[in-house]
Amino acid sequence: MARRNANGEGTIYRRKDGRYEGALYVSTTTGMRKRVRVYGATRAEVDRKFTEAKAKSHQGIPAPDKVWKLNDYLDYWLEEVVKKNAKPKTYEQYESVTRLYLKPNLGSRSLTGVRVQTVRSLLNYLLEQGHSPRRVQTVKTTLSAALTHGMREELVSRNVARLAESPSYKPKRVVPWTVDEAKRFWNVAREHRLAAAWGLAVFYGPRRGEILGLRWQDVDLIGGEIRLTQQLQTVGGKLVLVSLKTDSSERPLPILNVLKEGLARMSEERKLRQTLGSDLVFTTPKGTPVDPRNFADKMFKRLCKVAGVRVIKFHHTRHTAASMLEFLGVSPKVAQAIFGHSSVITTQQYYQHAYSEQIESALRLVEKTLQQPKTAQSNEAGRLVAVLDGNGSRQNSRQSHVLSGSISWIISGGTTGARTQDTLLKRSSGSSTPQRVTEVDRILLGSRRRWLLGVVAVSVAVKTTQPNDFDLAT
Repeated sequence: MARRNANGEGTIYRRKDGRYEGALYVSTTTGMRKRVRVYGATRAEVDRKFTEAKAKSHQGIPAPDKVWKLNDYLDYWLEEVVKKNAKPKTYEQYESVTRLYLKPNLGSRSLTGVRVQTVRSLLNYLLEQGHSPRRVQTVKTTLSAALTHGMREELVSRNVARLAESPSYKPKRVVPWTVDEAKRFWNVAREHRLAAAWGLAVFYGPRRGEILGLRWQDVDLIGGEIRLTQQLQTVGGKLVLVSLKTDSSERPLPILNVLKEGLARMSEERKLRQTLGSDLVFTTPKGTPVDPRNFADKMFKRLCKVAGVRVIKFHHTRHTAASMLEFLGVSPKVAQAIFGHSSVITTQQYYQHAYSEQIESALRLVEKTLQQPKTAQSNEAGRLVAVLDGNGSRQNSRQSHVLSGSISWIISGGTTGARTQDTLLKRSSGSSTPQRVTEVDRILLGSRRRWLLGVVAVSVAVKTTQPNDFDLAT
């Protein structure tokens, strides 16, 4: 008689359509117990799935309270997680990628049915459709963020997006302004109505949103300090003020003299308006916020053309300011504080670039160091080493270099300038250098001959000595 399974142990049976089905009770993420089912073409396949489900249950890993479609889960993640915790700009970017790429291609799949191969196929498909590697990488990053939260809520056991290979992506090389280009731009921008804003960009290197989000309550003209506390962004076609990127982005900065005149002009203009409007420092003539895109594209590019300098991205002024600090020898830790980075590695690795003048200067220094002319003393010491080595074939050996240095030290009187105490080498200070070299030559050759005679004598004695003689000597 077949044994009946114990209560809660689950069962596997064959369906009328010929496929197999397994069913068992497990705990869900809501704390309730739920009957889950697994299916397969063979009993062995169902048994494997059945065993995995039971193993997770025994390990305390709850099962999802419902079968999530990726479409439904992404909507839940965007509205309940991203929208409530991330910045509006982040939500806008995630929502756009989800709507345009993830839902149309993977939305009908179950959340747990997304595999590494599924993600890889999607990325390859997008590349074949002509999307840039950067865009494809953004799609993968968005899906990875969603699945990471799914792991936190125990809806999935692993993040398959992280396991899929990323498409190769090489960022475009940033070439910041040279010091001369920055000077030429500032000579034109200082006459602009928003001169203080352009001065902040060139001398301080903040983000465009940080400049346009500066408030008068954060400007202390008497104390000579400004404080960056918020940023202006365009989200969904509307201008909104949001917090800065990180906690370290909130930073105080001294007001340089080049900014005082521009800030004073903006303050007077604000007083002359009939209504004070917003508290923002940099506004349109009507007192409304300046659109970040208009500021960074149209206005900035127009000034670049008038100044006759390369048109770069506005964000690359941040790279320019960081590179100038490096060029001037400012400590990376100080540069980090100025730019509001959470790590000094970010400042050095991504924002500071070596100017061609710095590279050339460094290589010139190497050239000068390696091509210094030999002194008379080093030539004489080298000649002595060649004499001692016979034909000079081992002059480049380490031993020859050490001996050469020792002889130079003897000739010069040592590091302190005092003459050696060896009476054989003591000579009057009036003797010439060639005379001293000849004397050292003679003494060292004599020492070498005595050493060779001693070696020969010892060799002869050892060969003619019998073992018994050693015993007697002992």
